[in-house]
Amino acid sequence: MKIVYYGHSCFLLETNAGTRIVTDPYTRIGYELPPLRADFVTCSHFHYDHNFVQGVQGVREVIASPGSCERGGVLITGIPTSHDDMDGALRGENTVYRFEADGMTVCHLGDIGEPLSPRLIERIGKVDVLLVPVGGTYTVDARGALEYVDAIAPAAAVPMHYNAFGCTVDISPVSAFVRAAGKERCVEAHSPVLPDLGAVRGKIVILEKA
Repeated sequence: MKIVYYGHSCFLLETNAGTRIVTDPYTRIGYELPPLRADFVTCSHFHYDHNFVQGVQGVREVIASPGSCERGGVLITGIPTSHDDMDGALRGENTVYRFEADGMTVCHLGDIGEPLSPRLIERIGKVDVLLVPVGGTYTVDARGALEYVDAIAPAAAVPMHYNAFGCTVDISPVSAFVRAAGKERCVEAHSPVLPDLGAVRGKIVILEKA
């Protein structure tokens, strides 16, 4: 499976068979969503910076709730969580998504804000690639994100939802997460495409925005 980063919490997942899934397309964050085409879109929640579905062309279906389904040869599992540490009372619900295809499992944590719990880690299960928000304010912060990375122990983790160049959302830059994790654990890909897992196994991979 090919994984490409388009900024904020938006990724393109493309299977070997050609199924294309876009996660959390955004608008009004200070930089523009590039032109995208996909068969399916997943939205972790319905805030403007995660549900700009009209910015993606060719969409056959939008998946925006917990539950399991198979689309285009991809098993998609939505897990209900909270957008905050008050059981959703502050910012509502968030859906974590697992994508299974091509012998790989990718987990997109969305705007998760709830603290780590053994029950949630059990539901998420074994993961090859973890896409984790690190910017704080509206999600877990750098240390909270690192707790998820350490507990889930993916083959590789990719930070998202941080203040990149041009971003006007009040969230921290990825450098705060790098400091919390330790530079020795982090690698800059200098590309929006996640490298082969064999080359970055055990690392936190910082992707450039496409």
